[in-house]
Amino acid sequence: MGKTTNIVLCGVGGQGTVLASKLIAAASMKKGKKVMSAETIGMAQKGGSVFSHLRIGDDIKTAAIRRGTADIIIAFEPSEAVKLLPYLKEGGSVVVNSTAVMPVTAALKGSDYSGDKMIDYLKENVSDLLVIDGNAEALKLGNPKVLNVIMLGAAIKSGQLELTKEDIMEAIKAKVKPHLVEINEKALSVAWN
Repeated sequence: MGKTTNIVLCGVGGQGTVLASKLIAAASMKKGKKVMSAETIGMAQKGGSVFSHLRIGDDIKTAAIRRGTADIIIAFEPSEAVKLLPYLKEGGSVVVNSTAVMPVTAALKGSDYSGDKMIDYLKENVSDLLVIDGNAEALKLGNPKVLNVIMLGAAIKSGQLELTKEDIMEAIKAKVKPHLVEINEKALSVAWN
């Protein structure tokens, strides 16, 4: 029985969670690996929760990841990381964007959600945690929509995905519109700059 890698990706609508999942899946399949995935999209247009389960390996029967078995969580938003933390296995890794996206319900109530408490919680409860300000990096590139690819680059560089930057770049060339390839290549390289 070969190794199975369980990956949870999470964020809110508009952050590119599903595309990031598809890029990992495409890159893994190109390497001859079996992949199963499932997405849950909740009110994506209104900033609702979006998450993907992605399983890569030879002996997988279902896309659903059981609680306590994810090798890595790639989170585009801090509170989404905390919500899905029960899926992480002991000793698993979390790569999280530090920039919070205020839920619509919190905005309507006049809350002051910044995400700092969520990051603090993750620091206290995850031994292998990488926090990056992906939004700031995306703004430096002039396109906030490349956050997902910046986060993928960080996850790859951390060694938590069995993929290379080149593997994901091939998937980007196959999956995104040609005029967006160059900006995504820059986004993928942020972790190495």
